[in-house]
Amino acid sequence: MAKKVSSGRRLEPGQPVNLRILGEYLNLSPATISLVLNDAPGVRAIPIETREWVRAAAAKFDYQPSFYARSLRKRQTYSVGVLVPELSDSYTAQVLTGVEEALIEDGYFYLTASHRRKPDLIEQYPRMLMERSVEGFILIDTVLQHRLKIPAVAVAGHRQILGVTNVVLDQRRAVELTLRHLYQLGHRNIAFMRGGSHSSDAEERWERMKAVARDLGLPVRPELIVQLSSLVSTPELGFEPACQLLKSKIPFTAIVCYDDIAAIGAIRAIRENGLSVPEDISVVGFDDIQSAAYNNPSITTIRQPLHQMGMLAARILLRRIRDKEEPSPTQTVLPELIIRESTCPPPKKPRWPKLK
Repeated sequence: MAKKVSSGRRLEPGQPVNLRILGEYLNLSPATISLVLNDAPGVRAIPIETREWVRAAAAKFDYQPSFYARSLRKRQTYSVGVLVPELSDSYTAQVLTGVEEALIEDGYFYLTASHRRKPDLIEQYPRMLMERSVEGFILIDTVLQHRLKIPAVAVAGHRQILGVTNVVLDQRRAVELTLRHLYQLGHRNIAFMRGGSHSSDAEERWERMKAVARDLGLPVRPELIVQLSSLVSTPELGFEPACQLLKSKIPFTAIVCYDDIAAIGAIRAIRENGLSVPEDISVVGFDDIQSAAYNNPSITTIRQPLHQMGMLAARILLRRIRDKEEPSPTQTVLPELIIRESTCPPPKKPRWPKLK
């Protein structure tokens, strides 16, 4: 292998160069230069002085190795596809920060597609991304119906699909923390917001909610259950359902919201109906998005380690891509109860809005 460190072909700074021209300038083979600049296996056999000289020349003439050539040679594109419901959603954004951090560490790029929970787009986007040669998928709060042809990791995925690893929160533990907190405060009349079928966490969380309520002896009254149907990721998600509950003839002293966005909407609805949070009605959220701590009142919630879940999902996917690692069906992370200002013991003399 060439080790000569004397210049050959004369080049001017700013002159366009390719691998062959750079090789003529350095009096080195293009293969040697490629090994150095791509930090490829075998590069340690090249003297350190030669490696430094190659990198200095590449920087001087602003030469970059061809990404496409490297991809063809290694049959890798160093890119993955990420499917999300909405980019503006706080839950999605926090998971994405973890995904991005882990991928950057390993030199991977990601392409993001927002499907707005439309089934046709959830079917179409993976095909489009595979046409762009992504090596795997990370699915965030996306209801997948079938197996994909390349490795996939789902954050908040609960369906057992061959080839898909699910990174999930321990929903049973999350529900226990929520209901035991309210139970210990003295709440017995509790209203519930049930998530819609578009959310991958909804069904399992609701089943766990009923089971834990049964264990605690808490009634789950049909009149105090509201089904979320809106696809928006704004406080409107919880505003109208909370108004609907307030119009019922059964008073309640606490409400368990499906997520923090819905909790913000519920607090507004309670106040607009002349009641106070938490003095009249306690409110519990879920996720611990960044705005939960700064709402007025700040929201008691279940913290999902969303950043950690995103990093975990990305690292699992990269191991599967590189090592052809057999996928584990589920990776579970633990929740944490964050107690803030939106919960307190129920009032001794409950008030209720005078509805027209």
